[in-house]
Amino acid sequence: MKRARHFPLSLERLARDRGSAPRAADGLLRPQGPVQAAARDQRLQATPAGLGLDSDLVRRRMVERLRAQGVRDEHVLAAMLQVPRHRFVDSALANQAYEDTSLPIGLQQTISKPSVVARMIELMSGGRPPQSLGRVLEIGTGCGYQAAVLSLVARQVVSVERLRPLHDKARELLAPMRRHNLRLVYGDGMLGHAPNAPYDGIIAAAGGAHLPQAWLDQLAPGGRLVAPIVSPAGGQILVLIEHRDGRYVRTEHEAVHFVPLKSGTT
Repeated sequence: MKRARHFPLSLERLARDRGSAPRAADGLLRPQGPVQAAARDQRLQATPAGLGLDSDLVRRRMVERLRAQGVRDEHVLAAMLQVPRHRFVDSALANQAYEDTSLPIGLQQTISKPSVVARMIELMSGGRPPQSLGRVLEIGTGCGYQAAVLSLVARQVVSVERLRPLHDKARELLAPMRRHNLRLVYGDGMLGHAPNAPYDGIIAAAGGAHLPQAWLDQLAPGGRLVAPIVSPAGGQILVLIEHRDGRYVRTEHEAVHFVPLKSGTT
């Protein structure tokens, strides 16, 4: 009667001939070790360490592009560096999060380009350091990305969203960041938010034919308001309103493209 063989038989015999038990360190029980090591090395070369979406390096490259495009406010750039934009977009679009492009967030709304976010916040800040920029009103929370950036450059941020599903989504996405100086409000952004007025800065993420009077009324003396406005040619341009000495001074800036400004809640 033949005895059942136990494999790997040749390795056991070789180990007995050596006078020692087989050990993993000898490589005898791991005949695929070199192949696995080679595959591991190949994977490491294909995906260098530190280049994931959570990496500071990825966001730093985005910030360097913003600086090359003309953004000069270092406080704004520092805030853009800290906020992980990929967490505010759909997972299927995460690999595009740090490209300079707007992306859909549902309900026919978008998250603005990083360059537009940085530019609008820079205009609204007017070079003021975070300690001197007090209360800011954001019209159109969207997914919450710009609100997160604003919370790093202002002492307090009030962000209003008229679409309930987006308001709820932003609350969920912002919760892990624990930004205690950020308040999200579900309401009609065209009305601003009078209970916390006046505001040192107002920034709008939707554009209409004119600026609502409520926004101007809620802008503090010395405050700055940035919003897209429909131009006579039919496109949109960024408009900066400065509240100086009891009057409003308007300057026009570059062309942009935002979703239409609407009233009411949904």
